[in-house]
Amino acid sequence: MRNPTYEFTRAITRRPASTIAAGLRAEDIGNPSLDSMLAAHTAYVAALRSTGAEVIELDPLEAFPDAQFVEDTALCLPQGAILMRPGAPSRLGEVAEMAPTLRACYDEVREITGPGHVEGGDILVTEKEILVGRSDRTDAAGVAELAEIAAEWGHSLREVFTPAGVLHFKTDCSLMDGETILSTKRLDASGCFQGYRVLHVPEGEEAAANAIRFNNLVLMAAGFPRTAEVLDKAGYDVVQIDNTDCAKLDGGMSCLSLRF
Repeated sequence: MRNPTYEFTRAITRRPASTIAAGLRAEDIGNPSLDSMLAAHTAYVAALRSTGAEVIELDPLEAFPDAQFVEDTALCLPQGAILMRPGAPSRLGEVAEMAPTLRACYDEVREITGPGHVEGGDILVTEKEILVGRSDRTDAAGVAELAEIAAEWGHSLREVFTPAGVLHFKTDCSLMDGETILSTKRLDASGCFQGYRVLHVPEGEEAAANAIRFNNLVLMAAGFPRTAEVLDKAGYDVVQIDNTDCAKLDGGMSCLSLRF
């Protein structure tokens, strides 16, 4: 029996565009290198494909410098896909660009129509519930509209709160298996993961909390040896991907794919 929260047959990615330097960022720590980002993207796609999954690689969108972060555009569930409504105005057009691909993959595609906003980076789907973090990009109205659709499909949704200064809920956490979550201590301290087994990212390696479990692998950002050791000791097969350039645009492992 496949576990739909981390066992996948397909993923959607989008190659970075030459305009990435115009992408959004919370703080300016330098411009990303397109060549380096493309190399990392290639390694990321290869890791997904190594599990036997089909990866749909979409073309770059020069008009949308953040479009490689496809996760924010939709939520993919077994029953169908839900098109999101990003909280960053410059990213709203990315959803319409993603819609045809999702309609080709799913019989049912719903959408968040607003006025609220919700981005996929704030949504963590576990075996028992959908956790949605309120953030600068996801508001109460967006969460409420998403909860209505999720309920129609038999999912219970729980609203939680992303720590101040953290862009997305999943910036600080990721699902490792049916009962285990990798999290920063600051996010876990809120009590939002009560009832789960929580692995803490070591102090100083908070940026490693955004990882993905994809079939038999855990993909995490390279350069965080203590987090890699935590995951290795917990029995996970870890693949490290260079995230240096994506991190300059507040991006991480989960942002780079839609998985279903």
